[in-house]
Amino acid sequence: MKSFYWLMLVLSAASIGQAQTKHHQQSKYPTYKGLVMAGYQGWFRAQGDGTGARRFAYGNEERSGIDMWPDVTEYDKTYETPWKLANGQPAKFFSSHDKSTVDVHFKWMQQYGVDGVFMQRFFGNAKGRDTVSATILKHAFESASKYGRAIAMMYDLSGLRGSGEDCSALIEDWKYLVDQLKVTNQAGQKTYLQHNGKPVVAIWGVGFPDRPYSIRNIGLDRLIDFLQNDPVYGGCAVMIGVPAFWRTLNADCLPDPYLHTLIRQCDIVLPWNVQRYSPLLHNDMDRFRDNTIADIEWCRQNKVDYVPCVYPGFSWHNLSKYEFPDDVKPVASIPRQGGRFYWQQIATAINAGASMLYVAMFDEVNEATAIFKTTDTPPVSKVTSFIGNDGKPSDHYLWLTGEAARMLRGEKALTLKMPERK
Repeated sequence: MKSFYWLMLVLSAASIGQAQTKHHQQSKYPTYKGLVMAGYQGWFRAQGDGTGARRFAYGNEERSGIDMWPDVTEYDKTYETPWKLANGQPAKFFSSHDKSTVDVHFKWMQQYGVDGVFMQRFFGNAKGRDTVSATILKHAFESASKYGRAIAMMYDLSGLRGSGEDCSALIEDWKYLVDQLKVTNQAGQKTYLQHNGKPVVAIWGVGFPDRPYSIRNIGLDRLIDFLQNDPVYGGCAVMIGVPAFWRTLNADCLPDPYLHTLIRQCDIVLPWNVQRYSPLLHNDMDRFRDNTIADIEWCRQNKVDYVPCVYPGFSWHNLSKYEFPDDVKPVASIPRQGGRFYWQQIATAINAGASMLYVAMFDEVNEATAIFKTTDTPPVSKVTSFIGNDGKPSDHYLWLTGEAARMLRGEKALTLKMPERK
């Protein structure tokens, strides 16, 4: 009987060893704690970039989907757009498909001390396994290794219809990412983000009432179990992206207690705070503070780690004119205030006890949440409205994010007032 017992132990150890072969055991980033990570869309295409796109990223005067303009002075490749700058020169845009574009983004992360990014992977990209998004992922993982930046995958459920669709496509896609793209075992320096020594995989879009799918019948519990416990592809830490008011199950959240069941199965919870707080509302940071403190306490009691979401500001004017003509969003509906609003959230979250941060987003100029380099002199137009940078240098938000990371780790004293460069 003893020999049988020891045989089972050996077989179990061998099984665990097999599971470990898919994910590299070591990483420069064994925990999310102490890090400031940002979301990375990487969806920008440009006419002439080889993807077959026709003004995909920037559109034109008839239909544009962006509200702020990137500073393109450091890109190797740029593409002309329908707009002109104030000096009459053509306004240019980048393409995420170009390796040189991704490289400069990760170089900025290293230069300014942004710890890394979650690569957004939408349900449609995962299900269709398109080659363009795969190419961008390859470039990103190479650059993350090159510049020593943390990187992880985030599945965005946007695009999942719910009519006969479930999360099975994401299970198959994770196998593809691990086997073919080697995301958890990248060549060179190993920088895939881990938490408690496990590769982090995020699932975003759970519990929002405007989604066409039900959280009860799309196989979320099976996906979470697969990522955590599959003997070959599992062993992961799961981060779940939920509405801001997930804990109370009201306001922007489905009133379904099953959401709490799903959250308790996960390792980290990420509330989506974009548009939920504003500098235009009196004492809104007090509300953010109180919610964060209460969220952290719930997570402590339920043995789930917590990462608050912070963002620079918000503007979704141009696309809303076409998507919601009866409810057009004003330009800069949540103003950046030169970084003051961003810093208020950062300082409030850290003071409330946050041990890690998620920034929305690194490169999203669509909703004007980007922290990468943007210009204070965008194109001029009588139809399309672009916000500026409040007179701040193009790298202002990258610098602030690096300062946030240093203060989060206690390398510098936290200042409630937005720091100023010397």
